Amino acid sequence: MLSTELFHTIVENTPLFAIDLVVVNEQNELLLGKRLNAPAKGWWFVPGGRVFKNECLADAFMRIAGSELGVKQSLDSAQLLGVYEHFYDDSVFGSEISTHYINASHYFRVNTDELVLPMGKQHDDYRWVALTDVKDDPSIHHFSKVFLARLETIIN
Repeated sequence: MLSTELFHTIVENTPLFAIDLVVVNEQNELLLGKRLNAPAKGWWFVPGGRVFKNECLADAFMRIAGSELGVKQSLDSAQLLGVYEHFYDDSVFGSEISTHYINASHYFRVNTDELVLPMGKQHDDYRWVALTDVKDDPSIHHFSKVFLARLETIIN
């Protein structure tokens, strides 16, 4: 676990690498959580999380799926949609430090009743949004829409 001071220095000086979980259910709906923390605080956003140093992608994917969705999900069950850059004017430390994420977005399907969505740590609410409605929904953060064109080619 990084100290707050060290993480502050890292966020201030380096990009963070993360995995986005693009979770689609049996009704072709995308799972979104309402973010509690900056950056993107208050926005509807796909679940995800940072990859830690010396953590292989497969282990990170399983850990993130467990903590964000309450289920064990293997990287082999997902499809990489692409790697995207996210630039924010703020960070978990406030508006004085920006955040730069490099996100590997991974798509997979679930049955809605399989998930055990945790409340209160990263998100205070969840919702499913029809894929056809995501693009035009102004409450969904634009970084949770960057993969839509690629996702449509896979699903259709």
